Amino acid sequence: MGAWDLLLTGLVLLFGLCGVLVPGVPGSWLVWAAVLWWALKDPQAVAWWVLVGATVVLFLSQVVRWALPPRRLRAGGVDARLLTYAGGGSFAGFVLLPVIGAVPGFLAGVYVHERIRLGRRGEAKAAVRTVMRSGGWSVLTELFTCQLIAGAWLGAVFWG
Repeated sequence: MGAWDLLLTGLVLLFGLCGVLVPGVPGSWLVWAAVLWWALKDPQAVAWWVLVGATVVLFLSQVVRWALPPRRLRAGGVDARLLTYAGGGSFAGFVLLPVIGAVPGFLAGVYVHERIRLGRRGEAKAAVRTVMRSGGWSVLTELFTCQLIAGAWLGAVFWG
């Protein structure tokens, strides 16, 4: 597979990761489609294993998301800026503390946004709980799953 194909796959993965944070964009399906396209263009065993793993992880993610309360992000006061902070925190956490850092990074991003918006620590902590109850766990589950898939793809490209 050429460099341009890998770059295009990486861009679609990145677009899918950002799409998880945007309501109405099927981010997880874009991530899966990018891995599928990569596996079809580069038919090696590692590519197919990454595709199988991505499919299983996305399926499990959907099962977990169905068990969680439905998304009511707007009712919880969630706006695009808060999702940007949460997503940025999750990405930073995923890079700084590989894999498990995404969850505290997401929560830290929500907290930082609410602290800036509200000004007080206690109110910000209460707002984080409200955001997470109104659908934040669902967004975090989907984002974390897509980050795992993107990380597996990156690992397979660099070391596979």
